[in-house]
Amino acid sequence: MKQTIIAVTNQKGGVGKTTTAVNLAAYLASRHTQVLLLDIDPQGNATSGLGLPKDNGPTSYELLLGQATLDQAIRPTDRDGLYVLPANPNLAAAEIELVGADQREFRLRETLKVATHDYIIIDCPPALGLLTINALTAARSILIPVQAEYYALEGLGQLLATVQRVRQTLNPTLDLLGVLLTMYDKRTSLSEQVRSELAQHFGDKLFKTVVPRNVRLAEAPSFGKTIFEHDRWSKGARAYKQFAKEVSKRVNG
Repeated sequence: MKQTIIAVTNQKGGVGKTTTAVNLAAYLASRHTQVLLLDIDPQGNATSGLGLPKDNGPTSYELLLGQATLDQAIRPTDRDGLYVLPANPNLAAAEIELVGADQREFRLRETLKVATHDYIIIDCPPALGLLTINALTAARSILIPVQAEYYALEGLGQLLATVQRVRQTLNPTLDLLGVLLTMYDKRTSLSEQVRSELAQHFGDKLFKTVVPRNVRLAEAPSFGKTIFEHDRWSKGARAYKQFAKEVSKRVNG
């Protein structure tokens, strides 16, 4: 299969972005593929959510500033086929330090040229700054998690406008893989309203799978585990398994 690079992004925080990136990466790796999860969020939640220390060697900060190679910064996990580029709060400084740098929007893309993984999943920060621009420039496609709540669509226009600008100036092949509805509660009419609004806006780009509100999903990162390790029979695990299959199908036709 050809390499697939997916940026998981939404400039709104708390929409299930990291949960989606981590569990998608974990499930794809369990299907005998090589997966690299790039944490480029200074909060480093994807790193700690997989039980990895944030300050044990080079991170995405050193990688973007040219102080480490991809091979030096990547860490294996104890899950077959899953590798992580960790992040820590130092990464927040990269936004400032890269401002005057040459080819600043292409730093991530250049470093990934040596990657041989089947899938590269990028967990973006909840902002449309230089780190996210680097991810969008490096990616083949973007995946947007959207929470089933009021104002869910607010800000999406800004994100899509940024994607359009990146497509026009930096990465003409960037494509919308799809929109995933998260924190869905079938007991509320609001969740259903948001779902139908998204369907209206995005048509078949809206994934059929919805990720429910699920306590087990919320707990898993505090144990440094994926949902499949924490509770593989939970609603959250079933949803992410189904979602990962949908992603795989869209990517591989």
